[in-house]
Amino acid sequence: MLAVREQLYTVEEFHEIVALPENEDRRLELDDGVIIDMGSSSKVNTITAVRVSTSLSNFVQPRKLGYITGSDGGYKVGTRKVRRPDVGYISTARAGSLKGVDFDGAPDLAVEVVSPDEDILKKAHDYFRAGCQLVWAFYTDEQRVFVMHMDEDGRLISTPVEHDGTLDGGDVLPGFTLNLQDVFV
Repeated sequence: MLAVREQLYTVEEFHEIVALPENEDRRLELDDGVIIDMGSSSKVNTITAVRVSTSLSNFVQPRKLGYITGSDGGYKVGTRKVRRPDVGYISTARAGSLKGVDFDGAPDLAVEVVSPDEDILKKAHDYFRAGCQLVWAFYTDEQRVFVMHMDEDGRLISTPVEHDGTLDGGDVLPGFTLNLQDVFV
């Protein structure tokens, strides 16, 4: 990841920069006012994200529970923070209007397919402070997922699930399950 410029930007300024033609194919996030170029995803990470997204969509859409977003879907998680999880689920009740660019607040479920330089703990804390209930951090090389949530005392709990395990939607998506053998390449 590379900081585009060491100037602090507002969310509005960030969107103006993202909309520039030269940034059309770039994955940019706003982190404490600094624009971060997230770089390109590896082939394996992209395939993993699409497989997770497809499974979530196949569960969410027929039940009209909410919306699944991809890596260009923005979530305003602070006054100078816009996060773009690889996959996000936001319930209809929390989504609000679909006009505009970013959702106000975090997704109910954020899925990050973790890149080598990515600070997943910082991102998870940002998501949880903005209302997220569940984060899945996929590590494709290790074929492991860390399931993260906040306990009742506000501590981050992270539980590993190995490649032959199953994820479930918990309270966020009751009844949803995802066999990791169907996801990892």
